[in-house]
Amino acid sequence: MSERTVFQSMSQRHVVSLGPNASVWDAACVMTRANCGSVLIVDTPGTLLGIVTERDLMTRVLAKALNPQTTTVTDIMTRNPHCVAPEILVSDAVLIMIERGFRHLPIVGPGSKILGVFSVRDALPREIGNAVSLAEFHEQVNDALG
Repeated sequence: MSERTVFQSMSQRHVVSLGPNASVWDAACVMTRANCGSVLIVDTPGTLLGIVTERDLMTRVLAKALNPQTTTVTDIMTRNPHCVAPEILVSDAVLIMIERGFRHLPIVGPGSKILGVFSVRDALPREIGNAVSLAEFHEQVNDALG
């Protein structure tokens, strides 16, 4: 059985996004309604500016006691997030997520078209296992090379 691509494995096929002037409150409400863990921040022509995740809401808003209704998403978003192509394999995407500490990866296709977000929840246990094994192998190689 061949491994799936991130685009094939996405649980949500619609893009959850907000403009840069939206409040953190708006982001939390949109994510709650869409039952997802992130929202992409895009400008009017549809250019990806950043991403806001559940973790951002906790660590960059709640933990700092910021007012979610007056704090804008641009104040807390991760700017220029790492993106992947729709044809990248799930295990390769999970490896990127493990090595870089991400839980969400925007998927961007030809012409910088935003296709959605791949979440670690979209990966199968088998694919996560393959990525963990590969990450452990990379770590062993790095340790051996000093």
